[in-house]
Amino acid sequence: MQSSTIDPSKTELNYHHKAEETHEAHPDHRLFGLLVFLVAEGMIFMGLFSAYLTFRAVAPVWPPAGTPELDLLLPGINTLVLISSSFVIHQADTAIKNNNVVGMRNWFIVTAVMGVLFLAGQGYEYSHLEFGLKTNLFASTFYVLTGFHGLHVCIGVLAIMAVLWRSLKPNHYSSQHYFGIEAAELYWHFVDIIWVILFFLLYIL
Repeated sequence: MQSSTIDPSKTELNYHHKAEETHEAHPDHRLFGLLVFLVAEGMIFMGLFSAYLTFRAVAPVWPPAGTPELDLLLPGINTLVLISSSFVIHQADTAIKNNNVVGMRNWFIVTAVMGVLFLAGQGYEYSHLEFGLKTNLFASTFYVLTGFHGLHVCIGVLAIMAVLWRSLKPNHYSSQHYFGIEAAELYWHFVDIIWVILFFLLYIL
């Protein structure tokens, strides 16, 4: 009587094949889920923007008397850095769709550096502002809006670093499998759009 043995490597291979077939049999809703998340985040920001505009509309003087004028130079540079980073991260998406993993990593590294520069610039601005969180209503809304956005930039940088770390695994990202890269890019574009609105409301309007 001949004994039968099971090859562990073949069993594992069959398992992965079945997993891939199961995944392909069901639609991928990850992108839709990300878009729903961004819409939800956008609604939170819209609520904060609406509150700011309401405060501005009902206040006799805005900003309140005695509030030091905001400097435009550093926030303007920060805005250019963040807007430029959107074009940079898009190059990473283009690179991976051409199976250029190294190029994708390089563009993501540049984007992360630009994000850190933005956060450093915001921190420098905070340290030199002549008003604090409790100075008046304008000061409070300024810190809440810019701080909440800064938190999102920080999360975006961490997401980019996570994608970079995962890209070190062989064949993890390719022209056929790049959702993580696409998700990080969409989130980063969202962060940039929110900042443009913030910059207009707080520094220009």
